[in-house]
Amino acid sequence: MIEAVLIGLLAGVVAGLLGVGGGALFVPALTIGLGLTQLDAEATSLLAIIPVALVGALRQHGHGNVDLRTGVVLGLLGVAGAVAGAVIANAVPQRALEVSFALFILFVASQLARRTLSAPQRERG
Repeated sequence: MIEAVLIGLLAGVVAGLLGVGGGALFVPALTIGLGLTQLDAEATSLLAIIPVALVGALRQHGHGNVDLRTGVVLGLLGVAGAVAGAVIANAVPQRALEVSFALFILFVASQLARRTLSAPQRERG
């Protein structure tokens, strides 16, 4: 239980600070730290991210950083995608989920690194 508390706290801080999705943090932490299966970690992450996303969005909204129209559209379409994704996740082998998740995380990391390294350096004020 202590591990779950630490994972939740750390993921919440990082999600609020950097705006990263919970799945990128929760799923690896739950599989490596708590020994959950990939499917169980993904399902648990989906549930856990609801309060994290709501609190983070509300706090950022207070600072004027939320585009409500885009957020609502993404949220509504995300519901349909989540239903389809859950059906697919329960139909494919565990190993396929693990490999797909790893490839996705590597792709996202490579894109972030590429954009960061190619962006002009900004002066700090």
